[in-house]
Amino acid sequence: MPEGIARMEVLARPEPLGDRVYATLREYMRAGRIPAGQPLQEAAIAAQLGVSRTPVREALTRLAGEGLVVAEGRSFVLPALSVDDIGEIYALRFLLEPEALRLLALRRPGPDELAPLRRALADMQAAAAANDGAGFMEANYRYRDAWTALVPNRRLVRAIQLYADHVRYLRAFTLDEAPVRKVVLQGLRELSAALAAGDGVAAARAMHAHLDNARRILLELMTERSR
Repeated sequence: MPEGIARMEVLARPEPLGDRVYATLREYMRAGRIPAGQPLQEAAIAAQLGVSRTPVREALTRLAGEGLVVAEGRSFVLPALSVDDIGEIYALRFLLEPEALRLLALRRPGPDELAPLRRALADMQAAAAANDGAGFMEANYRYRDAWTALVPNRRLVRAIQLYADHVRYLRAFTLDEAPVRKVVLQGLRELSAALAAGDGVAAARAMHAHLDNARRILLELMTERSR
């Protein structure tokens, strides 16, 4: 570099457009903003996002590879999950998530590391008191993102994120119910206490109970909707 010129920072490379479209679509699914059975057409999505069809096609193909959408004719759809689908997904979550929380607790994360979990839990409590379903869901996702960020086994985390996202659009509806929010809060309080104590057995047990409640609530929702 010529003398007299201060050292410049390396420019960050922009995130590929296909990755940005993928993240946007996944977030919409996560928030329950794309209903099951709704056609996801390249041209329509490209027009809404102000991009060409190529990155949309890349994003949809990637989502299809993860099983989050399925091809249907010339478009893709978010599939409606069956009772068997829920059973299979939760069987995997029971294997993965309690073990992840056990590993995290045994690592004994400090108060600073657990601070995002405490804030998210406090926000969930405030949202529940205000009967704010959307606020509760947003804080619930922040809580989950906070603990998954601390798990030392990143391959395990990627598997967890994939299978959890398969049911997130359904959870967007269940968290609108006040009794459900009460159950979720109690489960996450127990989980937070186990993590703070560095108790791997208790953390795994708390997550197992939390998942068991989530599965039961989802199945009850599906039964009600089928009537």
